[in-house]
Amino acid sequence: MSSFGKWSLQGVPQKGWTCIGFEDLGEPATQCEMCESQDIRYVHQMQHPDYPHILECGCVCAGKMEEDYAAASKRETDSKNLAQRRGRWLTRKWKVSQSGNHYLKTDGFHIVVFLKSGGWSGTITHLDSGAATQARRLYSTQEKAKLGAFDGMIWLKNHSG
Repeated sequence: MSSFGKWSLQGVPQKGWTCIGFEDLGEPATQCEMCESQDIRYVHQMQHPDYPHILECGCVCAGKMEEDYAAASKRETDSKNLAQRRGRWLTRKWKVSQSGNHYLKTDGFHIVVFLKSGGWSGTITHLDSGAATQARRLYSTQEKAKLGAFDGMIWLKNHSG
């Protein structure tokens, strides 16, 4: 089997890479910068101390580069699951408070969206600590505020602790 792209170039390390970022483009919209042949949707940003550029790679190449296909595969699976969960977010059964605000208790958070002068806003409260985070922007619709709350909750889950 012949190697493609940078796999066949001298001076490009084949092992010892680290994934420093990950992005879901929503559809196959770029090409793997390592093999230069695979169209990719899920971009693993790979860095090596002996190579001057960060390469945007697909799952198979990223797994080979970091010698851990399971880690590369898990990044993609987690991203797919998160996208599916976000897609179902608006169809969840939101409760309505006495003041008419929609709210949910999920994943250790109490999420409330409410009408505010000029648009929709929200608050996410961590149930264990009581720490509350207010939306930093106003949304044009209640649905957009709910999706913003989902994104905020995921951010808080990934950046707390």
